[in-house]
Amino acid sequence: MLDACADLLDEIGYEALTTTRIAERAGVAIGSVYQFFPDKRAIAQAVTRRHVERFISRIGARFLAEDYGGWWEAVDAIIDEYVEMHRTVPGFRSLHFGDVVDLNLLDAVSENNTVIAGRLRGLLLQEYGLADSEELDLAIMVAVEAGDAVLKLAFRHDPDGAPQVVGEAKRLIRGYLNRQFARA
Repeated sequence: MLDACADLLDEIGYEALTTTRIAERAGVAIGSVYQFFPDKRAIAQAVTRRHVERFISRIGARFLAEDYGGWWEAVDAIIDEYVEMHRTVPGFRSLHFGDVVDLNLLDAVSENNTVIAGRLRGLLLQEYGLADSEELDLAIMVAVEAGDAVLKLAFRHDPDGAPQVVGEAKRLIRGYLNRQFARA
């Protein structure tokens, strides 16, 4: 059902999505959909949670498989993974991390980007031994929010992500974080 929902999100968008269409695409009875999900919003939230878990997992795998010269190369890899998922993972481009459905999909009290920032912060702390601080938390949160906005711009008119805008997103985030980490 989640795969069917993701495919439909790309094809028709969230507004036109219905539980009936999801059931038809998944090849299940509508009652089966309602057995697990009360409405289309709940299914879209489940797709978003799956996207976030897949994103974090794929970044973690990259960190294990590749050696980066420093945190700035890791930041580029994170952006590259976002761009790759945007291009290849059904439903990702429609929902990103749920912004069209709900700002609090992943955690009842936190906005999605706050949850993403927390997980990325953990990866960066573990891999690069950055000093844990409130300043680091704020810097990563601002970088995630800025990166999210600029990367959405990259995909607004180019389904593959305008390379120049993706490059600018990398420069923006690296420059900002470099100034923040230099203060630490």
